[in-house]
Amino acid sequence: MSDSQEALQERIMELEIKASYTEDLLEQLNMTIYRQQQQIDLLIGEVRELKRQAPEGGGAAVRNLRDELPPHY
Repeated sequence: MSDSQEALQERIMELEIKASYTEDLLEQLNMTIYRQQQQIDLLIGEVRELKRQAPEGGGAAVRNLRDELPPHY
């Protein structure tokens, strides 16, 4: 084999290795996105359940700051 063919073959091998690492990384990222979407879906369900359990009016009752003072005041 000539030097140029050997160099070309080495470059091809390096590119194949990089492509393999890229494929592995892409698979890891896809799994991360999948797990995050599962967590998002779960959290959305929990928020809906909390909204359903919340008292009417959304719990936005006006509070008096004097009611929040500690008893020693």
